[in-house]
Amino acid sequence: MTNRLIRLFIKEHENITDPTVRERYGRVSSLVGILCNILLFGAKMLIGILAHSIAITADAVNNLSDAGSSVITLIGFKLSAKPADKEHPYGHARIEYITGFIISIIILLLSFELIRSSVEKIIHPEPILFSAVTVAVLALAILAKLWLGLFYRKMGRIIQSTALGAASADCLNDVLATGAVLAAALFAGLTGIQIDGYMGLAVALFILFSGIGLIRKTLSPLLGEAPDEELVRRIEEKLKSYDGVIGFHDLVIHNYGPDRCFATVHLEVPAERDILESHHIIDAIEKDFSTEMNIQMVIHMDPVVTGDEQLDRLKAVVDGIVKDIDPELSMHDFRAVLGKQHVKLIFEVTVPPSFKADNEELINRIRQAIQRYNPQYESVITLDRNYISSTHKDDLRREEVGQ
Repeated sequence: MTNRLIRLFIKEHENITDPTVRERYGRVSSLVGILCNILLFGAKMLIGILAHSIAITADAVNNLSDAGSSVITLIGFKLSAKPADKEHPYGHARIEYITGFIISIIILLLSFELIRSSVEKIIHPEPILFSAVTVAVLALAILAKLWLGLFYRKMGRIIQSTALGAASADCLNDVLATGAVLAAALFAGLTGIQIDGYMGLAVALFILFSGIGLIRKTLSPLLGEAPDEELVRRIEEKLKSYDGVIGFHDLVIHNYGPDRCFATVHLEVPAERDILESHHIIDAIEKDFSTEMNIQMVIHMDPVVTGDEQLDRLKAVVDGIVKDIDPELSMHDFRAVLGKQHVKLIFEVTVPPSFKADNEELINRIRQAIQRYNPQYESVITLDRNYISSTHKDDLRREEVGQ
C-alpha cells in the first residue's frame, strides 16, 4: 500500500535528492498521519468516555497529539524545501531536524499530563464498563498504528528523514501503549479488578521515556553530531582512487540537513608535478563529489616532496614515535631543515576526539621522545583536532613510501 501511495501522490518519486520531491514525501506522510490519528482519536475518545476509562482516554489524547505532530511535520517539510537565501546560504533543510525536536517535546509534555491523570484515577478509581466494542476498537487501533509506524519508517528511510524516523518510533510505541490499555480492559472485564489507573500510569511513563530518547536523537544533528561512518569511508575510498593523489588529511564534514553536505580536505600531491596539472586534478575531484555524491567539497592542495630518501627516513622515524604514543594519532605535512649541528623537524599531528591529554602535554611528550631518539633533532609541532575519528589519513602515502 505504501508503494501505491508513493506512485499515486509523489511525482518523480525516484529523485529523492530533489528538495521538492522530499517535500512531497513529507506532505504525503504527514497527511496520512493526520487522517489516521484523527480517526483514532475520535473512536478512542468516544469509547473512553462511555467506558469511564482514563487509560483509553489518555491513549486517545495521545493520538490527538500525534495528529498535531503530523501538522508540525507537514509545516517543517514545507519550510525545509525553501531554497537558500541571503540570510541562510546553506539552505533551510535543518528545519526538518527542528520539527523532529518539537515533536519530541510535545510527546514529553503529554506524558506529564497523563501521569497526573493516571495518579488521580489510582487515588479515585472508577469501574470500567467493559464491552466487545471497546476491545474491537482498541484492537483495530493497534493494527492501524502498526501500519502507520511501518509506513513512516519506510518513507523516512527512503528520504533519510529524522522527523519521519521520530514519528515512526512514536507510532510503534503507541502500539505497545494501546496494547497495555487493551490488556487493562480485558483484565477488568474478566476479573472485575480495576487496574485502569495503573495501566494509564505505565503508558504515561512509557511515553515519557520514549520522549526523552527522541529528544536526544533529534537534538544530536542540531548540535553537530559526528558524520556517518559509512559516509566517511566512502569519501576516503573515493579520494584514494584518484591518480596523482598521494595522501590526504584534515577531512571535515558539515551537515546542514538531509542532502545538504559540505566537506573540506587537505589533499597531498607530488611537489615536483606541474602545479596547473595538480590544480586540474583537484577541480575534477571537487566536481565528481558534487555530481556523484551530492557533496560540496572544497580541497586544499598540499605539495609533498617525494623520492627524497633522507626525508622519507626522518618521516618514518617521527611517524613511529607518534604512533608509539598513541596508535590513533597521525602525522602529516612533514618537512625538515637540515643544518650542520641540528635538524629541525616541522610537522602536524592529528588528534582524535577520544584523546584526553591537553595540547601542551602531548606536544611535550612527542618532542621529548624525538630528542631521546636523537638530541640533535628539534621539532616544531602543530596539533590538529580530528572531527571524524578517522585514523588513516596518510595510509595512501605511507603505502607508497614503503614500496
